[in-house]
Amino acid sequence: MESVQVERFYLGCLAHASYVVGSECVAAVIDPQRDVDIYLEAAAQKGWKIEHIIETHVHADFVSGHRELAERTGARIYLGEGSGAEFPHVAVKDGDELNFGNCHLKFLQTPGHTVESICILMNDASQPDRRGILFTGDTLFVGDVGRPDLSGTYTPQQLAAILYQSLHEKVLRLPDETQIYPAHGAGSLCGRQMSSESSSTIGKQKQTNYALMAKSSEEFVHLLTDNLSTAPEYFAQEVDLNRKGAAPISQLPAPAALSAPEVLRLQQEGTVVVDTRPASEFAAAHVPGSIHIALTGQYASWAARILGLNTKLIIVGEDADHVRESQLRLARVGLESISGYLAAGVAGWVRSGYELESIPQITAPDLAELRKQEPESVTVLDVREEAELSGGAIEGAIRIPLGKLMNRTSELDPTKLTVVHCKGGYRSSIATSILRRGGFRDIANLMGGFDAWKAAGLPVSLSAPQS
Repeated sequence: MESVQVERFYLGCLAHASYVVGSECVAAVIDPQRDVDIYLEAAAQKGWKIEHIIETHVHADFVSGHRELAERTGARIYLGEGSGAEFPHVAVKDGDELNFGNCHLKFLQTPGHTVESICILMNDASQPDRRGILFTGDTLFVGDVGRPDLSGTYTPQQLAAILYQSLHEKVLRLPDETQIYPAHGAGSLCGRQMSSESSSTIGKQKQTNYALMAKSSEEFVHLLTDNLSTAPEYFAQEVDLNRKGAAPISQLPAPAALSAPEVLRLQQEGTVVVDTRPASEFAAAHVPGSIHIALTGQYASWAARILGLNTKLIIVGEDADHVRESQLRLARVGLESISGYLAAGVAGWVRSGYELESIPQITAPDLAELRKQEPESVTVLDVREEAELSGGAIEGAIRIPLGKLMNRTSELDPTKLTVVHCKGGYRSSIATSILRRGGFRDIANLMGGFDAWKAAGLPVSLSAPQS
């Protein structure tokens, strides 16, 4: 008998994991990303026909490809009861089963992250002794659990209490050797302390997951909801889009090449120029007023958080392939209003006779010396998240998480030099572009971020910076 095969697909820029489960020429796709060709290609290589598409919940942080995948394969879509989905689907409840080949899938209703959240327990009939696999969606991560603040009808405290019940009455009652395959990894906005490990077991999570160590529902609720960061504003729009089902990504028009004068005109009308080049290139020279979000990191997630889904964008990239990749990543989070891209990049801007701007960079030792010589003239801005502060901070820094900076620049003194840092430099480059666009002229980016400060042996405070 042929054993059941599981293939994992991981999008680093969204910290999103999806899965294809196949047996006896039939396959199911779990939590598909928006661009679905990867699943069709994988199935074709294995000789599988995709007949089932399973969503562990209605996602808030990325656009699902369930609608396009169903249209292209004829597969049925499965969602937990109460999803509010507007497309044809099967609403599953506790104990419902789906079987194909040697694959046996059992649905567990596990509300808490969302009201319709489910987990899927997989067993392989060809290997009765093989430990089960639980696809946990956003209910249970490696090192964390799903955030409980994505409902319009329940408070975070109510959802957290429901999640505690789901975990302790269903998930944690499974054998300790049961493997867990979550929908997200480190860096996702759906949790706070996710590990970079791709899988784990129920038993290991009982021993190491901070949220599962709570002695009571009350303690669990406090752990999850005290100091919970605000969910990004675009999450609600993402949920609405996924309830309806997004249009095929192939229907998005290719970005048009725009001359520098056209870019300037559109920029003056409110279109935002997004520079996707590496931080060093942006710092050296960029279109004035542009926002920098490097394509190398969690580009789409930060674009959605900072700019929202309805903002019209112009892309500045290194080449045509870079621009196409940028558009694809933005589409994965539902950011589709791309007016075009700057033809010939910054070189085209210069050839049209327009000036460029730059962002000064400063080393950790130079910043330390500057603060020693002119302590009253320098503001250090820490844009890291609260969970990152356990390793210390620069004494006297002001902390405004990057996701909130756009609305909190008034808390900074524009007459002082503002030196921005994050952990390693990716987010601080975004932050400097936000400040410069907001009118701050005297700014600098700390090269290498807080990691460089610590590596230089400079003083670190264990007290959280001023927020």
